[in-house]
Amino acid sequence: MLELRRVAKAYGRLEVLHDASFVLRPGEICGYLGPNGSGKSTTVQILAGLLSPTRGEVLLDARPIGGDLDAYKRKLGYVPEEARVYRHLSGHEYLQLVGGLRGVPPRTLRSRIHALLEAFGLESDADVSLDEYSKGMRQKILLAAALLHDPEILILDEPFSGLDVTTILLVRQLFEVLAARGRMILITSHQLESTEKLCGRVLVIHRGRIVADDQVANLRAMMALPTLEEIFIELTEQRDVKRQAGDLAALLSG
Repeated sequence: MLELRRVAKAYGRLEVLHDASFVLRPGEICGYLGPNGSGKSTTVQILAGLLSPTRGEVLLDARPIGGDLDAYKRKLGYVPEEARVYRHLSGHEYLQLVGGLRGVPPRTLRSRIHALLEAFGLESDADVSLDEYSKGMRQKILLAAALLHDPEILILDEPFSGLDVTTILLVRQLFEVLAARGRMILITSHQLESTEKLCGRVLVIHRGRIVADDQVANLRAMMALPTLEEIFIELTEQRDVKRQAGDLAALLSG
């Protein structure tokens, strides 16, 4: 299992993550929710091995990942929030590069690239440079790159960003199949409806602290609220959003 144990991150005197702890187990799809600036992306980058915590540690199967970070990263598939890719490469070339770096055997890599490009509707644009891709097309390439080496752990920061409805449905179904095969999946998303349908368990972070960690059904029952959206609003102190919207509409029409 993957464990975040009392992890904090500070930039100078500003601590953006405060003693965050949770466990991700095989077969789980866990949603990680929070407002902008709450500490989500910082947590994700620490889990991806891109940032070192100020204190605390990340463990895989009870061993700190820092003991052999390269071995840990070989088990990890990661989709960042921003689609930073080598735009001079084509979609096919980019996946070949990633697959080669990941050590996927050439024959296996060819078949996987073909299958992923076809599934994501990119086969006719495989030789087009990523600079000419739309945001959604680049997001598909990032997802394909994260899946190429069949990782044990998937850390996905806003994976549905820019995707069309058909692709979102495909990706959700794919994640469910991968979880059933024992993969560990953590997803940050602002799309609460998709998160509620996909994730059996959610973590909510607010102002750098994890304020909820439970099954969605348990949170509904405990808080006597019918939807994940209303639970999120309550836990992250967004109760005045309707009043604020009304005030803004009145100002704009005044």
